[in-house]
Amino acid sequence: MDKTIFICADHGLAIVYFLQSEIVPRLLASGVEIVVLTDDAIQEHVSERFARPGLVVEGLRLEQARAYFQKADYSTQWWLDFLRRAGASNRINLQAVDSHINQVEDEAHKRRKILFPAMRAAVWGLRHSSTARDMLRERQNKYTPGIYNDLLQRYQPSLVLASTPGWRWDRYLLRDAASLGIETGAAIIGWDNTSSYSLPGAPVDWVTCWSQIQKEELVNGSDWSPVDVNIGGIPSYDGYFKKEWLLNREDYYRQHNLDPNRQLISYACSFISFSPNLQNIEALARLVSSEQLSKPSQLLIRFHPNHFMDVPRFLDERERIRALAQDTPHVHVVEPVPLGGSLVYYSGEDMPEKSSMMAYSDVFTTVYSTMVVEAAVHGCPVVSVCIDSPAGWPGKYTLPLSQIGDWPTHSRFRDSGAGLEVNDENQLRMALNFYLDNPGAGKEARLNFIERECTFTDGSAGDCTANFVLSKLGTHDGK
Repeated sequence: MDKTIFICADHGLAIVYFLQSEIVPRLLASGVEIVVLTDDAIQEHVSERFARPGLVVEGLRLEQARAYFQKADYSTQWWLDFLRRAGASNRINLQAVDSHINQVEDEAHKRRKILFPAMRAAVWGLRHSSTARDMLRERQNKYTPGIYNDLLQRYQPSLVLASTPGWRWDRYLLRDAASLGIETGAAIIGWDNTSSYSLPGAPVDWVTCWSQIQKEELVNGSDWSPVDVNIGGIPSYDGYFKKEWLLNREDYYRQHNLDPNRQLISYACSFISFSPNLQNIEALARLVSSEQLSKPSQLLIRFHPNHFMDVPRFLDERERIRALAQDTPHVHVVEPVPLGGSLVYYSGEDMPEKSSMMAYSDVFTTVYSTMVVEAAVHGCPVVSVCIDSPAGWPGKYTLPLSQIGDWPTHSRFRDSGAGLEVNDENQLRMALNFYLDNPGAGKEARLNFIERECTFTDGSAGDCTANFVLSKLGTHDGK
């Protein structure tokens, strides 16, 4: 084809989406050359791990991007990014965005707090006016740094494809590409992204998403033209549907010192930016260790990536969970292996671990994580544990978990019947016992849930998405 595509794989989910699905192999087989841009610290690792003819890996220059953000009208850029995320149309459910706004205001320093009343007024205007949203999109494009111009001129790509429409540092790459007249595209890789991150942060010509639900959120919330939104499913889950990542059950149990004669309850930490998870884990541990469940059980806990950030409250919770596991019978933790750079943990190396955890669990628990969808794909009953923390995050904004059920993705899960929500330990005990005693309960609801959320449930999303990307090559109209 004599075409080159830039792919921005700036975090672990993006690596899985593009490089561990059929997307990149399918594009390469069609004669397209691909330049993957990823965290500079793992550039060599990614290059070795996914080496094949026609694929080149370059650094994403994140330090340069951060420096530009800090030095080029930092305050203006900060507020533009805040307004971009806060300012989607009120034609969609914005409860997740509202919680983000409340957190930012609560944790803002004194000067920002003074400006917040004016910024809330600006948010109101953005939510009620497409003209205002157009003006914001145009204003943010002033900050187009040229960081990637040399790479763009060297490789002359026909397309720059990112894992968001400029919601992360990829905004500078996309803006640079658009300024040079290069076609830009985006893939939605997160379940809640279309209802949580709002307006594009760069000029993007088209986007591919999971489902009709996400398409409606993009069109109604962020003013995308329906013809520019493709429904391609979620290629990251093709390996789940095809059972490509499953480890042998005996090997998996041995890896985590699990007892094959006990039922497995798993818990994936989630939502920790807003609330501790410790109270949920303590409740689960008490139920398991005191044999309060209808069948002898054990608990396996998966940390959240934020637990490995250099943030004292997250690190403290991680160590308290580890101590709990050491001191409590039948409680175990997953210890992920770090990859490095800003990706750190859960960067695609982790898919066999994650898939096996869900496949071999008798009940999967979390706080409305995207993993409720992934667990449903594995046929596993799901309980969303939303016990309010008695202490919250000291000195930081805390959102009671009992108040998050109406967030867009959360409400869809609750309404689907694919799982249960509980708000206290007694409800948790009853929900776990219900699924332990009725392992097939909700099976049809889970199948319907994943069909609505994932669209393609036969492992073909990667092929479908790659075919769409190929169809867009050479169609750019220079806008």
